[in-house]
Amino acid sequence: MAFKISDDCAACGACESECPNGAIVAGDRYSIDPEKCTDCGTCADVCPVGAISGEKK
Repeated sequence: MAFKISDDCAACGACESECPNGAIVAGDRYSIDPEKCTDCGTCADVCPVGAISGEKK
């Protein structure tokens, strides 16, 4: 299961630059491409508002 970004996303961009797989898609609210997400959890670790959830492998 890929990580997900909730409506609490502040679109700050912190997660986008940290994703080693380029799975973060920028927008008004960021999203994660489930085909590219490897469940590493790096995005969730750097999110300042806790808007990213999922299970780390």
